[in-house]
Amino acid sequence: MTKGEFIEALAKKTGSSKATAGKSLDAIFELITVGLKKGNKVPFIGFGTFAVVKRSARKGKNPRTGEVIKIAAKKVPKFTAGAKLKNTVK
Repeated sequence: MTKGEFIEALAKKTGSSKATAGKSLDAIFELITVGLKKGNKVPFIGFGTFAVVKRSARKGKNPRTGEVIKIAAKKVPKFTAGAKLKNTVK
């Protein structure tokens, strides 16, 4: 499902216009992003949790040359599905 298809389905489900649904979806993404940027978890009970995790430094390999390179530590976003979502997808 593309973002456009999702917006169309959201508009139909809520009885609102596509423009309103699109703005709502963009606002949700922005709020999740702001929460993660602050280092907070963003939980949605039954659906899942967005969080920031630290990925430690490690060694990797350049696929083109085979040279071993150092990959720096960094923070990355992570989504963990909730029990209700997991059971629905089974």
